[in-house]
Amino acid sequence: MALVTYAVRLLPLVLIRRQIKNRFIQSFLYYVPYVTLAVMTFPAIIEATQNPISGLSALIVGIAAAWSGAGLFDVSVICCLTVFLLERFI
Repeated sequence: MALVTYAVRLLPLVLIRRQIKNRFIQSFLYYVPYVTLAVMTFPAIIEATQNPISGLSALIVGIAAAWSGAGLFDVSVICCLTVFLLERFI
């Protein structure tokens, strides 16, 4: 297992010595961290609540709040309140 983990990290350094000029590969590598974070975060948002509907509702409300310009703290408070209210009254 250690050999595979080390090889995955070492092979790109050994095989790719010059700058990557292909725009598709650059774009792909640019979005890898964001996709990885999304894949780990979105299921946890929905499954962390007692009712998946409250988690999904908080996600939608949070996206709308962030889209309208709310800060990170404000979005997190709005999402927590959404989950609290939905879990309490539904």
